[in-house]
Amino acid sequence: MIQQIKKGITYAESGEADARVRATVEQMLADVRAGGDEAVLALSRRLDNWSPASFRLSEDEIAAIIATLPDQVIEDIGFAQKQIRHFAQIQREAIRDVEVETLPGVFLGHKNIPVNSVGCYVPGGRYPMVASAHMSVLTAKVAGVKRVIACTPPINGEIPAATVAAMAMAGADEIYLLGGVQAVAMMALGTETVQGVDMIVGPGNAYVAEAKRQLFGKIGIDLLAGPTETLIIADDTSDVEVCATDLLGQAEHGPTSPAILLTTSATIAHGIQAEIERQLETLPTADVAGVAWRNYGQVILVDSVDELISEADRIASEHVQVMTENPRLFLDRMTNYGGLFLGEKTNVAYGDKVIGTNHTLPTKEAARYTGGLWVGKFLKTCTYQEIRTAEASALIGEYCSRLCAIENFAGHKAQADLRVKRYGQPELAQQD
Repeated sequence: MIQQIKKGITYAESGEADARVRATVEQMLADVRAGGDEAVLALSRRLDNWSPASFRLSEDEIAAIIATLPDQVIEDIGFAQKQIRHFAQIQREAIRDVEVETLPGVFLGHKNIPVNSVGCYVPGGRYPMVASAHMSVLTAKVAGVKRVIACTPPINGEIPAATVAAMAMAGADEIYLLGGVQAVAMMALGTETVQGVDMIVGPGNAYVAEAKRQLFGKIGIDLLAGPTETLIIADDTSDVEVCATDLLGQAEHGPTSPAILLTTSATIAHGIQAEIERQLETLPTADVAGVAWRNYGQVILVDSVDELISEADRIASEHVQVMTENPRLFLDRMTNYGGLFLGEKTNVAYGDKVIGTNHTLPTKEAARYTGGLWVGKFLKTCTYQEIRTAEASALIGEYCSRLCAIENFAGHKAQADLRVKRYGQPELAQQD
């Protein structure tokens, strides 16, 4: 039996991507299409009170910004990037080009070709999202992308030095201090001074996500990332303190971030609210995490492991943290999740910042049909075909001709018939 102990606002009820957001973004994109650099500058001035002589940071400016940071910060960024690069390289090595002779003389294959240029959006706002620079810029570079540009907004008029350092250390070819829809539009559409890119990746607020949605088709995107989500799966081998800590640890992302507890433990289900209230008294980000929990938090009590798995797959959360007697059972049986974090010794914050997997993951139930950002997202798997013998061309042509006739494709049939005529008759093939 499934009991909803605490109910939160659902996506259908939240109305986050409403008509106002869509219309606002549509107008901003139109402004940049028509006005180029001037429109980008006007939007930045109006929305961020930021209007530098150039949004692009020079190499000297980047070096000066990095020099302001303590050595420990640089070391920590380097450690995180080492882990992320290592795992991304392993993933890249697992992706192979193939070529196979499927019939005598018929060769089919595919090549994995990197996208030529990518724009990485690294959000700022309340938090300087340093880790998002690793996840996007570094992963694109490991995939082999030739040109990677990156944008991040100023924070209250200040340069987010650690984010700039992370972008540079990850290998960004161009770094721009620019945020919001105007940054996405500049990278996707191009301006008089900025060459547009083939693909945009990275998380952002509702306006950034909507800009990516509207631009998709003109450029590729990674996915439409909404507010951060977390699902804690726990049984009686866990405890209420760690569950509350990990729920609030992700709820602090924003006031609309869903945090869900799914458990077979009545003790944890009925004790979680008091523990969360206790922790909120001292949590520095309680003003955000508390609102997210109050409005979007859920507690679901079930009777069995089977119900834990079925409910978790129904929820299809971005982050799923499993703290049960046998966490790897969920790895074997679950199918819908962005990232899976197994056992109490593991937690979502590790994945967000340092452990090595990518933290840009599907939200809003998109885990039903896609995974998150990884090197493969920056690769185009492109097929090719080659027939090397006259006999093979004639054989394929005979089948193709008859199949084209079924579909009334006369021009297609003519292509096949010509090859049958030429290569099915050895004396004509020799004359050619």
